[in-house]
Amino acid sequence: MAKQEELVFGIHAVKALIEHAPERFIELWLLKGREDDRLMPITNLAQQYGIPAQMASRKVLDDKSEGEQHQGVVARVKPGKVFTEADLEDILAEAERKEQAPFLLILDGVTDPHNLGACLRNADAAGVQAIIVPKDNAARLTATVRKVAVGAAESVPLVQVTNLSRTMKALQQMGVWIIGTAGETDTCLYDVKLAGPMALVMGAEGKGMRRLTRENCDQLVKLPMAGSVSSLNVSVATGICLFEIVRQRLAV
Repeated sequence: MAKQEELVFGIHAVKALIEHAPERFIELWLLKGREDDRLMPITNLAQQYGIPAQMASRKVLDDKSEGEQHQGVVARVKPGKVFTEADLEDILAEAERKEQAPFLLILDGVTDPHNLGACLRNADAAGVQAIIVPKDNAARLTATVRKVAVGAAESVPLVQVTNLSRTMKALQQMGVWIIGTAGETDTCLYDVKLAGPMALVMGAEGKGMRRLTRENCDQLVKLPMAGSVSSLNVSVATGICLFEIVRQRLAV
């Protein structure tokens, strides 16, 4: 059964949602006695869009956010659109309309909401048009993810697909080159041409990509690691890889 409402908290997450979808707001709570430069823009935006804001104590906000760091603002909202594989063609068509080469991020088995939020933030900064995740065994778009993403959850579609391998094959048929990161390859990220229509695949920390996901990549690359640590946090590695693609695209 679909959820009838969601919680959103954190200054950037709530502000971005007001700007993108003010019609979704049911209730908005602000920390009583706090009227600083960070919270006032949300108060002003809420007034502008006719969203009633209630003042509440810190304990009330702590309870509503289940102990998460809410930064003095919590909202109850209607659920947003859930993107599926059926939306990918439209997302790529929109990129083509803007004369942008397809640029996608695929996360295989990333279950930590903080990592997903950070990857959304990286993706937004790099100009990624969508993040693709499997429907099962993957982090969902929660209040924590939105807060960590500092607004990027409203600008980068999170596409949930039933069969990741099938989706990857469909992207390849649409001319998208799929590059995956894997520690066992000898090919360094910096030695590969990364311009053109592209999807970057990042696997879960520790386990990496699943076998079928790895087999459906057009090319595997790795980051050069000079120290004793064998791998980076997935969101850090994602940022490095995305911006190497950005660097090469800007150089063309």
